This record gives sequence, structure tokens and C-alpha cells, in this order.
Amino acid sequence: MPNPSVSDQQLTGRVITRFGAELILETAQGETIRATTRRKLEHIACGDYVAWQTESQGNASVIDILPRQNVLLRPDMRGKPRAVAANIDVLLVVSSWRPAPNWEMLDRYLIAARHLPTDVIIIMNKADLRAAYSSAEQEAALAEYEQVGYPVYPVQAKTGQGLSALRQAIKGKTAIFAGQSGVGKSSLVSALVPELDLKIGAIADTGEGRHTTTVASLYHLPEGGALIDSPGVRDFPLLPLSVLDLQAGYPEFQAFMGMCRFNNCTHHHEPGCAIKAAIASHDLPPQRYQRYLTLLAGQNNN
Repeated sequence: MPNPSVSDQQLTGRVITRFGAELILETAQGETIRATTRRKLEHIACGDYVAWQTESQGNASVIDILPRQNVLLRPDMRGKPRAVAANIDVLLVVSSWRPAPNWEMLDRYLIAARHLPTDVIIIMNKADLRAAYSSAEQEAALAEYEQVGYPVYPVQAKTGQGLSALRQAIKGKTAIFAGQSGVGKSSLVSALVPELDLKIGAIADTGEGRHTTTVASLYHLPEGGALIDSPGVRDFPLLPLSVLDLQAGYPEFQAFMGMCRFNNCTHHHEPGCAIKAAIASHDLPPQRYQRYLTLLAGQNNN
């Protein structure tokens, strides 16, 4: 596992599962142990690197969170940010042809990824259903993502189609799945981590197996790297964003930034808008722009 910059005297590890104040850590030596966390570390998340110590009673206690590369946040029931996972190298956004793709939800994931920041791979699962369930409008929407530079991987989790290329793309990285319900994330996790049942069984032996379907868990990939499976990113409302933050989530806008008549242009109703002109001249993808306007209206209503 990566070795964060800490003193030789500190015991270090990585959080592979958290349930309340209880954690399962993987130590720097590869051992899996149970630990507790102090109240001041309530925001600790799966994927965090931590410093820990053995208490006089013999139990392990996390004493600090080591510097993060990034942290994925989502609003809790009260609208406050909650850490879902940390130190993510690539966000795997899963869609499928059945249920039909939810492009607005996909855009929300991509905006969140831009602000982590982290790389993104769009996975179109159930590739065998494409001919039967795809439409011209859906094909055009998918092509827009490739047009603006997002990699798209067509796969079929149950048969293994396309998984070899996906494995190579995430080799040596920490990846996390996101996507709406029913698109096959669980099947993908099982296909990428063949020993998953054994790993879940090992966690169950600690008395915490009942939590494995409701908390984020980190699994090692056979090719190297890790995969975080988390129910916290199934439905992903965005945290409140400024107009500039929302615009930053659309990388195709960047080439036209600074070209609008008004410095604070929202690219909606203002005259002399370079983004609207680019849409009219077919230099920017129109469906993505329409979803930007929808998200803009939603942020303004928050």
C-alpha cells in the first residue's frame, strides 16, 4: 500500500470499512485489524490513511487522519456535507441501456469529479442490450461525452466483455463506482474482485458482516490498486455550487471562458454570450448545454 509521509514511530494504516465509530484498518504490513476512532475524527472515511496506536487495553485507536489527496462528499439528511470516500484516483460512473441512461445524474457525477479532483471513466454496462434499447437521441447524448474528452468503456459484466480494457485502465489506482440503481454496479464489483465473497466473509468473522451492504468498503484488485464500493454514491445530489463552480464542471466551456460580453455571464439569458454562440454554431454539444441550464436553475432554487 502507499506509504504516506509520517514518522517511523507512527503506526499507519488505511480504512477499508467504517461503521459508526468502528473501523477495519489495513496496516502498513498488510494486516487487517479492528479499531475505534475518536469523536473529533467523525469525518473519517473509507480510503483514508490514518495514524493509530495500541491502547493499554490492547485495542487499536485511530489518532489522526493523514493528509488527503481528495475526499468525496455528499449531503446527509440535513443537507450537511458527509465524507463518503477519500484518496480516489478515478471515479467509475456506471450507466446502462436498461434502465435507460440518466444523463443528468451522470453530469452530476462528472461535476463532482472535477471538483475532487479525480479522473473519470464512463462505463456503459449491459452492452448486449444496446441494439435493442438504444435510441438515436441516447446515442447522440453518449457521443457528446466522448466529444468533450471523457473515456467511455462499453462492457458486459456478466460475460466479461470489455472488462480487460477496464482492468488495465484502473490498474494500480484507487477507483470508486457511482451510478443509478439497477445498472449493474454489484455485478461489476464481483467481476473485478473475484475473491469478493471471501473478503466479505472475513469481515463477517469480525461480527460486522451485516454492515457490508450499507457502508463503503475497499477491496484490492488482483491487478493492483483498489476498488471502493459505496452505497453513498448511488443517488448523488450535488452540494450547493456557485455559478463558477458549476461551469467548471463542464470542461468544454473552458475554451470560451473570458469571451462573453459580461464577466459574470451565466451562459443563460445574457446577450453576447460566447457559450450560446458556440452552441448555435455546433461547436459545443447541445444536450450537455441544456442539462447545464437545468442544473443552473436547480442551484438557483436552493
